Amino acid sequence: MRYLHTMLRVRDLDAALDFYCNKLGLTEVRRRVDDKGKYTLVFLAAPGDGDTGAKRSPQVELTYNWDSKEDYGEARYFGHLAYEVDDIYAACEKLMKAGVTINRPPRDGMMAFVRSPDKQSIELLQKGGPKPPQEPWASMANTGHW
Repeated sequence: MRYLHTMLRVRDLDAALDFYCNKLGLTEVRRRVDDKGKYTLVFLAAPGDGDTGAKRSPQVELTYNWDSKEDYGEARYFGHLAYEVDDIYAACEKLMKAGVTINRPPRDGMMAFVRSPDKQSIELLQKGGPKPPQEPWASMANTGHW
């Protein structure tokens, strides 16, 4: 058995790709457009994900249903995606400069949470253990929920 992907429904594919690729740093590895079923699947991988031949794993699958009027809500039952980062402070600063709200700042130098345009929670974890507390993060309050 091998873990393949996590599927997330998105309302606006362009906004989702901007967040996951341009701001979070994932890379599109393949795409499937189904004209008959009226949906698009986009598979993304993180730069540090291993190459397993024709398919990289693990992956995030963004599912965009072209004509969906369904309100997906916040889907809090989903939980979150988690990514390890080399420098949590630099990652959060980059995301903030790109207009992403840091819902749970990395006050402990170890963990932060942000949300995608479709309100999926993304956890960022510091690689190798916590960094020393640092401002402005150490005194920054939570914003919203994650």
